[in-house]
Order: sequence, then C-alpha cells, then structure tokens
Amino acid sequence: MRVQGWLFILCGAFFAAVAVVYWFWSREPVGTTAMAISVGFAFMIGYYLMYTARRIGAQPEDNKQGEISEGAGELGFFSPHSWWPLFVCLAVSLTAVGLVIGWWLFIIGVFAVIMSMIGFVFEYYRGHFSH
Repeated sequence: MRVQGWLFILCGAFFAAVAVVYWFWSREPVGTTAMAISVGFAFMIGYYLMYTARRIGAQPEDNKQGEISEGAGELGFFSPHSWWPLFVCLAVSLTAVGLVIGWWLFIIGVFAVIMSMIGFVFEYYRGHFSH
C-alpha cells in the first residue's frame, strides 16, 4: 500500500504545480478551484493509504522481490448475479434528473435510492440466497 500512497502523493504534487501554473496563466477561478479540489483529493487518498500501510505493516505488493503467489488468498465475497447495482444506478440517475426537472421527481428518486439501497444491502438476508 505504500507504493499506492506515494503514487497519490506525487499526483497531488503534480496537480498542485499544474494548478499554480494554470492560475498564473489564465486567472480563471473556476478551473483553478477544480484543480485545487483534485489536489486535496489526491493528498487525502495518499495520506489515507500511507496511514493504513503504517498500521497494517508490509503487504506482498510492497516487496520488490515478491511473487504474485504471495498475494494469493481470499479477497472477499462478490455477488455473481446481483441486479441491485443496476437498480441503485437507475435510482441515482432518476434523482439527478430530478434536480434538473423538478422537486417532485427528485423526491421520487430519493425514495427509489433508499429502497434500492435497502434491497442491495439485505440481498442475502431474504429469499432463495439467504444463508
């Protein structure tokens, strides 16, 4: 994780340099603000990765002489057949369109997001796939 942390920190430094050059060249506040936000995000992710790497110790990907097989093992459970991410995306899209069209559609979209998130989270607690 240490390599990924340094990668994000270096990206943040690069974005900072580009933001300074952009500000002096264009004097445009909106683009400079967007670049400053990307600097903050890159440093935030880099700091988190470095902090986590210090807490959990050396990982197989930190070993320069490491083999791919050292990182083998269970990575977690991933649903192979879930339709809920599609419904969550559609509900979020409906909510975003509701911001443009009207509050009534936004409220329907928020309700749809809540219902689809509940379905997504509790997918394996009910029905055929419950354990």
